Amino acid sequence: MKRYLACGVVGFLLSGATPLGAQWLNHPTPGTPRLRNGQPNLMAAAPRQPHGKPDFSGVWGFDGGPSLFYIAGGLKPEEIQPWAREAVQRASDNLGLNDQSTLCLPEGPRFNHFVAFPKKIVQTPKLLMVLAEDLTYRQIFLDGRKLPEVSTPSFMGYSVGHWEGDTLVVETIGFNDETWLTDDGAFHTKDLRVVEKLKRTADTLEWNATAYDPKVLTEPWTLKPRIAHLTDQEIAEAAPCIERDLDHIVDGSHHTNPR
Repeated sequence: MKRYLACGVVGFLLSGATPLGAQWLNHPTPGTPRLRNGQPNLMAAAPRQPHGKPDFSGVWGFDGGPSLFYIAGGLKPEEIQPWAREAVQRASDNLGLNDQSTLCLPEGPRFNHFVAFPKKIVQTPKLLMVLAEDLTYRQIFLDGRKLPEVSTPSFMGYSVGHWEGDTLVVETIGFNDETWLTDDGAFHTKDLRVVEKLKRTADTLEWNATAYDPKVLTEPWTLKPRIAHLTDQEIAEAAPCIERDLDHIVDGSHHTNPR
């Protein structure tokens, strides 16, 4: 969703776009099950790491599908607390001028929607890293640590994960309140907690994320993006905010959340 106003993002997605950016070097992805003709075997079992757990490593991109409405359309009015509805509507009417991407801020909890621009996952037994083309990243600790007492909230929050069979369950807290949950202005507070469940097949990553924020949401809100493995591709650096002219943004110094 980077580099686009909210209205532009929706139009781009509805056009049936495929993931951009992951191109650069065409190098065979190590460990990919293949057919005799060299093409990836999409019916093969998910690869596993030496310790036996599924391996999420690779380049991944959003591929449309049933979850598109939830990303483009965002939350329904009845899913938002009454006090917050007017602010969310005002942000939506403002065509995303306060959107974190427009203001060149990190995506925060929206980072793993995988829309338009792909992500690269690097996995070890004790750490999973998600890398983005705009040079931002997210780290998920798998070493058995517990969630800490967060004294300094951050854009990406603090994530710890554990395995339930072949499903990786991740809990994240410690978000600041500078970002949105959706493209249409649904903000969140510092009390936001996100629980994610990750499962993999050979070519698909199921990323089920549920957001809990009783101050803004009337009930937990779940997002289920369908994510495709971009075999034999690499991410390419795309960091427009490093040298970006922000003069076109109206009152770009104001707080991201329209409250």
